This record gives sequence, structure tokens and C-alpha cells, in this order.
Amino acid sequence: MARAINFSAGPAALPEDVLKEAAAEMLDWHGSGQSVMEMSHRGKEFMSIAAAAEADLRELLAIPANYKVLFLQGGATLQFEMIPMNLLAGKTSADYVHTGEWAKKAIKEAKTFCQVNTVASAEDQKFTYAPAQADWKLNSDAAYVHYTANETIGGVEFQWVPNTGNVPLICDMSSNILSRPVDVSKYGMIYAGAQKNIGPAGLTIVIVREDLIGKGSPTPPTMLDYKTHAENESMYNTPPTYGIYIAGLVFKWLKKQGGLAAMEKRNIEKAAVLYDYLDQSSFFQNPVRKQDRSRMNVPFTLKNAELDEEFLKGAKARGMVQLKGHRSVGGMRASIYNAMSLEGVKTLVDYMKEFEKNHG
Repeated sequence: MARAINFSAGPAALPEDVLKEAAAEMLDWHGSGQSVMEMSHRGKEFMSIAAAAEADLRELLAIPANYKVLFLQGGATLQFEMIPMNLLAGKTSADYVHTGEWAKKAIKEAKTFCQVNTVASAEDQKFTYAPAQADWKLNSDAAYVHYTANETIGGVEFQWVPNTGNVPLICDMSSNILSRPVDVSKYGMIYAGAQKNIGPAGLTIVIVREDLIGKGSPTPPTMLDYKTHAENESMYNTPPTYGIYIAGLVFKWLKKQGGLAAMEKRNIEKAAVLYDYLDQSSFFQNPVRKQDRSRMNVPFTLKNAELDEEFLKGAKARGMVQLKGHRSVGGMRASIYNAMSLEGVKTLVDYMKEFEKNHG
């Protein structure tokens, strides 16, 4: 059976080469006689897998030595609580940028722990743009500034890095991490759920500057303290071992593709194919301001919403799945992460042209 062209927002498609390698190693990893899923997380075999995954991630993102890489669980959503618990450091307020559904959730959880200063919001235009920093109302005494680099649902992506001076910049990169080079040194912390560009659901990556660790006041519970995980190399309890293994394979695959600069070039090309068609179409529309459009998640609507189901049915018949938009915004959404091929995007556009010709 042919593999589907999977436009899911997450859990998302993984590189086929990675899946084949994992399948080949399923019963016997490198002559160990064990599946990675059966290994002790403290055994030498798995310890080597985890060390290689961290080393490759550090290489891909050029992570400075004074940052810790943590392999955690709980998704990015748990970080909405761990961030204020660990990073308020005795202060009473934090700055947040409101750009859509995921920023909204982060803000809601932070309000449990501190006063949230919403420094900018795109709500006035239904979250279809990234607010310019000139319009932000930053608080110099904030514990940190938090923003969402890419709103998976709304399809809005920051194409620039905010400048927050001496206040640590915290970023949710769940849906665009590893899609382009990043200057990690500009951030106090970066975090990401794995299920977009990294690996299977269940693993969360946290990259945090060492001077921000161990400052929680009051001290967070053991499992919610970054210090616990940093001091124990992410092995305080049993980590998501298979998720780390697959992530490690993805990191190696990215290196083989030429690294993040090469991936960015590919992602720009893929996104352009879809956006160029949307811009010339009178039948399909994308609501996001052009300079803030996501390279990873492309929402679009049909001129006649009554045709949505027919469009999705036709797409599925052509091997394309998971194109239905998020329930909060409707329409369609094509998620075109690193593992999506240019040919997959072209197949979608060809179908859209056909559908417009027949129904426009």
C-alpha cells in the first residue's frame, strides 16, 4: 500500500528513511538483541543513544555550552506551568505576546502563578499577524518575555527574533523548531513538543540557559524543577526512551540533508509553491498577513464552505490526509513540516487547481 501524503499538524509525518531505519532496528538494535523499547534507560546502549541525540541536536542548532538540553515529558503544555514555576525567580510578573490559541493557553496557565502583562495582541485582527515589536509594551522588571514562534492553528510565524534586552526571552518553538537556523544565544529558553519536526508525541525538548536553572521561588516540586532534570542528565526518572531514539534518528537525517540552512531553503520553496497558488486564486484564500505567514502550517478556506467536505473527500481519494482545519477556525490546513516533500505540496496544489476548475 502506498504511503499517504500526510498534512497532519501533529503528530506529523516523519521522514521515511527514519521510519525504515527504526523498522530495521526494531527487534535488534546494533547487535544488542533488544529493541530500544526494551532497554534500560541506564544501560550503556541507551545511554549512548541519548548522548548521540543530544550531541547531534547541539550541532544542528549550534547550542552554546552554557545551555542545558533536557529531554522531558508532558508536551509543551506542561511547560506553560513549569516556565513560571522555574523562571519567575521571586518576581511577580511576566510579559507574554498573544498571537493565537497556543499563546492563549500559555497565558492562562501563567496567570495561576503571576501577573501576566500582555505586551501585544493580534486579537484585533483575529490573530492573522505577528505584532511588530515597536508596538510592544514591555515591562523592564518582568521575569521573562514569552512568545510563540509559530502558531500551528492560525498559521502565523515570526520571521524575526524579538529583542528583550536583559530580560530573558522564552520561546515556544513546537511547530517550527529545526525548520531553519536559530541563534540560541538570543534566548533564555526554547522549548518544543516533539510531534512536529522532531519525532513521535511524548517527548518534549527544553533548551535552557544554565543561569536560569535552580532559581524557582518557591522551589518547584521535584519533577517540575529544571534543576532536577539538568543535574540528572534527563534521567531522574525513566525518560521517553523510544521518543529520544527516534528524535536521534531525525537529527542524523537532518544532518544528511545538509543541516538547518538546507532545510530552510527547502521549506521556503515548499511554502512558496502553495502560497503562490493561493495568492492568484479567487476560490481559495489564506487570511494571514503575507510577511507573517507560516512556512510550516498553511490554513486556507474555500470560497464556498459548503464544499469543504467534498474537497476533503477528493483529497483523501488522491492519497492526501489530515487537511481539515482546526475546529476553532474551520476551513483547511496543510502542515508542511520538514518531512513533507516538495512533490507532496505540488500534488496538493495540482488537486486544488483541479477542484477550483470544477467548482469555481
